[in-house]
Amino acid sequence: MYQNSMNFSEVFKQSNQLCKVSPDGKYLATCVQYRLVVRDFNTLQIVHLYTCLDQVMHMEWSSDSLFILCAMYKRGLVQVWSLEQPDWHCKIDEGSIGLVSSRWSPDGRHILNTTEFNLRVTVWSLCTKSVSYIKYPKACQKGVDFTTDGRYMALAERRECKDYISVFVCDDWHLLRHFESETQDLAGLEWSPNGCVLAVWDNCLEYKILFYSLDGRLLSSYSAYEWSLGIKSVAWSPSSQFLAVGSYDEKVRILNHITWKKITEFEHPATIINTKAVVFKEVEKRPVVGSEDLSIHQLTMNNSLFSTQSKYEITQLPAQVPVIKPDPDRANPKIGISTLAFSADNRYLATKNDNMPQSLWVWDMQRLSLLAVLEQTAPVRCFVWDPRRPRLALCTGNTKVYLWSPAGCVSVNVPVEGSFQVQSLFWHCSGSTLILLSKEHICLCYVDAEEEK
Repeated sequence: MYQNSMNFSEVFKQSNQLCKVSPDGKYLATCVQYRLVVRDFNTLQIVHLYTCLDQVMHMEWSSDSLFILCAMYKRGLVQVWSLEQPDWHCKIDEGSIGLVSSRWSPDGRHILNTTEFNLRVTVWSLCTKSVSYIKYPKACQKGVDFTTDGRYMALAERRECKDYISVFVCDDWHLLRHFESETQDLAGLEWSPNGCVLAVWDNCLEYKILFYSLDGRLLSSYSAYEWSLGIKSVAWSPSSQFLAVGSYDEKVRILNHITWKKITEFEHPATIINTKAVVFKEVEKRPVVGSEDLSIHQLTMNNSLFSTQSKYEITQLPAQVPVIKPDPDRANPKIGISTLAFSADNRYLATKNDNMPQSLWVWDMQRLSLLAVLEQTAPVRCFVWDPRRPRLALCTGNTKVYLWSPAGCVSVNVPVEGSFQVQSLFWHCSGSTLILLSKEHICLCYVDAEEEK
């Protein structure tokens, strides 16, 4: 698996981890302080260079890949750049009311700005230059979500100490439905991928998740337990058939889309005894290099000779998973399921339990059982599924990128000059390239599509 099938690009600068591929996959945009650099994705040649009025804090492509939004929150400013007409420019100034977030609407022609203290959401139209205001947006983990087809927007609201949800039609922003949410303190909402159901969950003090139809009817609600910290993460499967709910009790509950009841729960035990699961343990080894093997050229060009190599070994069962005891007095205890992600084909679910930070768990959704555990030498920073095939990439803040697929695991050193410590990563929409981000640089990793032999 993965025999010599990974190549790496040269390294480019970026700031604030601001690096995005256009939705059509043709361009790569990065921010370097107050500059926006747009490259052709295939050649990596610069095609556009824009200068913003201040350091960019957020950058986002429009859905049709024609515009790029750059937000400068400290200044209350948003600048929009056009790829087709580089001389055209647009500046939105929220002035003294301030700005805490800015994003595109699905049509790529409206910008939604949330002002300081969540006083309102301002909807700016690029085409008509008209402005609409939506009042009482709630400041929470995930208070706005659009349906996949871009037709509807759900917004969490807070007024008179109660939670409400408004559903808007995105073409003209008229209100379709407005209803009170049966939550104590709504923490987030998310549409199912098919746009039929809105999942709404309460804050961590109350385990409660509610399911609403598009017209605001409460379809069902689910609560696993009471009087203890509740929901920490939520993820829909791409088919909308499952909802995975991760919680502070270190379990993931899988709810089905017909009854909205639990079909199974996945535990994250400190000792793995399940004989159907494979535990891959990362083992580091420093290469021993004889002096006759080295030329001056190698010494200067290839410092990866001296970096620690690592490989995966399969651990005998029962296997112990390293556990960190959380501090119970801290506000956000490092315990429970913080991240969940389904593979694009719905076949696998990957999970991370915060008090086992070095381990990544992969579950088989057909058999509803544990398939693999990847035990890293450092805490898992980021993991993402290939958008085309069942393949998982992860990083731990060192100079390596790791890949898991049903065929096995591999650890690959990033062979660039200087030390490139991978802080986060994401896939190109084709699934053939990984974009790796260090603190101030980016590097592309080209992965063969047919690497599994």
